[in-house]
Amino acid sequence: MKPTTDPALLVLAAGMGNRYGGLKQIDPVGLGGETIIDYSIYDALRAGFGKVVFVIRKDIEQTFKQAVGARFERHIAVEYVFQELDRLPLGFSVPIGRTRPWGTLHAVLMAADAISEPFAVINADDFYGSESYRVLAQHLQSGIADYAMVGFVLRNTLSDFGTVSRGVCKVDDNDLLQGVVELTNIERNGVHARNTDSTGRITTLSGDEVISMNMWGFTPHIFGRFREHFQRFLRSNGSNIESEIYLPSTVNELVLAGQARVKVLRTNDSWAGVTYREDRSCVVQTIRRLTDRGDYPSRLWL
Repeated sequence: MKPTTDPALLVLAAGMGNRYGGLKQIDPVGLGGETIIDYSIYDALRAGFGKVVFVIRKDIEQTFKQAVGARFERHIAVEYVFQELDRLPLGFSVPIGRTRPWGTLHAVLMAADAISEPFAVINADDFYGSESYRVLAQHLQSGIADYAMVGFVLRNTLSDFGTVSRGVCKVDDNDLLQGVVELTNIERNGVHARNTDSTGRITTLSGDEVISMNMWGFTPHIFGRFREHFQRFLRSNGSNIESEIYLPSTVNELVLAGQARVKVLRTNDSWAGVTYREDRSCVVQTIRRLTDRGDYPSRLWL
């Protein structure tokens, strides 16, 4: 069975990036002033995606549209949805004093009315590489009911400028996700890596581990599951002004409960992202190398 429409790309772009400092989603990294998002959309178009939906905040709407959206709105259908604190299910309200967002699961739910086709979810500030979009588009276009996650090689996702958090995946012989363990303090260790936990215990990692970088593929059916989890979260944690609910942890819970099958799609692409301000130069160098190799034109949107 084949889907009747091309898949959509859902881009999570509401965050400000506290460690980086500023609205990193619109910081240029390409030769023609392109942002990381531009390369994501370019790769998605080549892979066969037919629509992009941005999750942003209302207060950055005009800046975001002028600096990002205007570059490619004539190339692909574009919609914007807004992650706001008071966008909650009936019966729930924002507790006094809360200013934090509700997390990435809440951000995805903001797009439920804008998406009726199979869709991918990505972070706005992550460069995933063209192969990643190809394998994910092929899965979404196949009509397979399983959800999907693009699995990266750990050593291809580390920063040279500090520790990072990564979801280390357990995958069975059929490439189905069995669970994700979040490690929050991973750093390079030669060609390998190591993680230091809150007690100071060091775990050595080979660097070959399969990692989730928040690049997912779903069918619209998932929104019902996500709503259930978000309402459960609000009932338990809604009065806590700091608590958030995240997409990867929710998918992990669904997998462990036997309520979701997630196919792990392997990629050898090197992930590049801007966790620290110093990372930007690495992203620029990565894109320059790929441009020199002929993977991208010097200007994406002519």
